[in-house]
Amino acid sequence: VQLQASGGGLVQAGGSLRLSCAASIRRTVSNNGMGWFRQAPGKERDLVAAVNWNGGDTLYADSVKDRFTTSRDRATNTLYLQMNGLTPEDTAVYYCAAARGAWYSRSRSDYAYWGRGTLVTVSS
Repeated sequence: VQLQASGGGLVQAGGSLRLSCAASIRRTVSNNGMGWFRQAPGKERDLVAAVNWNGGDTLYADSVKDRFTTSRDRATNTLYLQMNGLTPEDTAVYYCAAARGAWYSRSRSDYAYWGRGTLVTVSS
């Protein structure tokens, strides 16, 4: 399975971006939990948001609650991350990942497939 994240870029503080993650093989991840992680320079890769297999349940890091929203379109095998109210602290490379099972997890080790990241830079 190949995952490709897109939609990153440079935005001013307070702005918005929408990231997308497309899977290369249909059906392979439509029954898997999916997650968004981010990694800033010199820091670990941490979970930002995750969604279960049918989109009915989501999980967010405290730092992005009420600002970020993740969703998925199982018909097109696409995962989204809507990011509003961006701050310089959100600057990082963002990665999408597919979990080994139907539910999400906070642990990187529970994700079997990873996409190449997309860089988000928020200027002050």
